[in-house]
Amino acid sequence: MEGEQSSGDGGGREFQRVAGALRTAMTDGTYERGVRLPAQRDLAKQFGVSRDTIQRVLKDLADEGWIESRQGSGSVVRKTQQVHSPVGNGAHIGRRITLGPLVAAAFNAPEVTLDVFTLTSESLDAHIRLQAERVINEEIKPRRIALRLLLPAETSRLAYPRNQQRPDDPRPLERLNEISRRHTESLRAALETLRDGYVPEVSVEIKHAPLTPNTKLYLLNGVEALHGFYELIERQVTLAGGQEETILDVVGLGATMFHFVKDDDPESQGSLFVDAAQAWFDSQWRLLAE
Repeated sequence: MEGEQSSGDGGGREFQRVAGALRTAMTDGTYERGVRLPAQRDLAKQFGVSRDTIQRVLKDLADEGWIESRQGSGSVVRKTQQVHSPVGNGAHIGRRITLGPLVAAAFNAPEVTLDVFTLTSESLDAHIRLQAERVINEEIKPRRIALRLLLPAETSRLAYPRNQQRPDDPRPLERLNEISRRHTESLRAALETLRDGYVPEVSVEIKHAPLTPNTKLYLLNGVEALHGFYELIERQVTLAGGQEETILDVVGLGATMFHFVKDDDPESQGSLFVDAAQAWFDSQWRLLAE
């Protein structure tokens, strides 16, 4: 990522504010897949920033796979997180929803626990910041929030992302680590802000394991699990130094996640999956992660 985008000056903060707001809008369903974003001049007016800031934000979102931007035709949303709830999950039976309402429902509980295993924390960051705003606006009043986030170790040689022409090129992994660090810092800051008179107990733990995630897993309040597969793709991205390269990457934001709910029957599919997923996460957290 460009240094100016993550700097502490006004331009850097404005960049992060706009990028974060657009990620949230694409995560919570405001801008659905296939929808064209407002024109650059309209976005600049909406957020009170320069066209240059909007252009840098859109380029960054395109590099991360959120949108596709084409000269003269604007920017179209490429990926949003869809969730499929199987038969037996109440109001969501057999239909696709977005991840946002499920995370929001989890935060309605007096005690919120989130265990998350993912490649990066970018989509989680958007959800956490949205829920933190609800707490600050006194829409919800949880007594306790506990997050355990499991990410791949930065020192690991991951199977992806990688430069297809030059597999030893370190830049795709450096880019991934920068994205992950940026969003991890953002969500940690959002939750730690809630300690200041909003939530009596807030816990944020982040560990890294020598794993290349081929799935992502959200465990919500010990009773719900969201599980999805990363699909491998090839795409063009601009790496450090300004070169555009073809890299092997994964679809995370656009991949379907499957929703399981623990119920009173310990032998039901939902109960078995949630218990097995929780046991798997706990074992990785305790025995492998650092």
